[in-house]
Amino acid sequence: MINKVHISLKRRGAPYGVKLTESKLTAASPIELAPLPEKVIIALHQNIGAPCKPLVKRGDKVLAGQKIGDSEKFVSVPVHATVSGEISSTTMLVHPATGQLVEALVVTSDGLDKWVDLEASNDIDMLSAEEILKRIREAGIVGLGGAAFPTHVKLSPPKDKKIDTVILNGCECEPYITSDHKVMLEHGEEVLSGLNIIRKVLSPDNVYIAIEDNKEDAIEHMRELLASMGLDGNYKMITLRSKYPMGAEKTLIKSILDREVPIGGLPLDVGVVVHNVSTAKAIHDAVFEGRPFVERVVTVTGAVKNPKNLLVRLGTPLRSLIENCGGMDGKANAVILGGPMMGISQFDLDFPVIKGTNCVLVQKNMPIREGDCISCGRCLEVCPMHLMPTLLVRYAKARRYDACKEAYIDDCFECGACAYTCPANIPIVQYIKIAKSELIKRVAKK
Repeated sequence: MINKVHISLKRRGAPYGVKLTESKLTAASPIELAPLPEKVIIALHQNIGAPCKPLVKRGDKVLAGQKIGDSEKFVSVPVHATVSGEISSTTMLVHPATGQLVEALVVTSDGLDKWVDLEASNDIDMLSAEEILKRIREAGIVGLGGAAFPTHVKLSPPKDKKIDTVILNGCECEPYITSDHKVMLEHGEEVLSGLNIIRKVLSPDNVYIAIEDNKEDAIEHMRELLASMGLDGNYKMITLRSKYPMGAEKTLIKSILDREVPIGGLPLDVGVVVHNVSTAKAIHDAVFEGRPFVERVVTVTGAVKNPKNLLVRLGTPLRSLIENCGGMDGKANAVILGGPMMGISQFDLDFPVIKGTNCVLVQKNMPIREGDCISCGRCLEVCPMHLMPTLLVRYAKARRYDACKEAYIDDCFECGACAYTCPANIPIVQYIKIAKSELIKRVAKK
């Protein structure tokens, strides 16, 4: 019944962070279907957790949607062939987030795009929470807001952690990126369907839909869908002031609920689970349509001739996406996976789209000389986690990694607001990444 829907429009802001030039070049660009690639490169490790082991070998014929890699570990998800064809080779890739070598399977397309049989379901009331989680896991779904944490794990909190609130994250606060925005506009019904599935699994008391106020069309569209779909329960739409990094989980929780995730803790420690809108759409596809996660919307933007939002098969080389957008501007010299704040530069244009790829940003970067810290305190003022970035840099330069740990470096989610405001051009996040990497190595040696 429509009158069961509760919508609360509020404009809330975060006390920390920075106001950025949005540069949403593709905000008015509809989602276009990218051409079927001639080959795809499927990395066997695309998420937080254990890597997959190959289930196929060179010369095997595969169908689109067929599982070709999996792991027995709980914190892991399988990978699937994203085109039909043949396993033509294996290769090694440098994972952009970790810098580690990962194995990958190369599938040469037969051009036919033949699929495995899909097991659709029209009524989630007929499925138990356990059956839903199994479908989500087998579909290979991870968080699509950037972290790539296995979704079935996030939906399986410990029994002593009561989840009373779910937040659907439609903020997309990084400049340039519009993939989530377009998913809400063009696939809003599937997004809300996925949210209903999340609600069924977790049974929260409250569900919030959070969207920044620079997406007025998405706010209005989702509001109308809530009413027209006659959703039951208490759905509260929250309009948030556009300020980076509003879309970060801990920032959202503080802004909406005034709860602070404890140091070293997770959102579930304060009774909250946050899911990205594209993740919710993928959940709908897996549960209702039986579709494994083999494609996603990617914003290709910046110094390309025709910036676009493309629906892309995972494993498609970056070069193909850039060519589909008319190629690079002649002065471009950098390709970034993600946005300009948290994205990672990629040196190989044959690197494939992976599950966490939401944007390919082409830029012209100028060399910047790092200066000395002038103790201005700007990085402290904007840090959403109340850390001391200057102290972390000092410890990292001195290789005092244990001191970085004591200064709560693990609470930094590398939003880059500190480096953005630094007048000395200190690459603060890079120093933090190095320190974190060294700490991980020490743990691995023990």
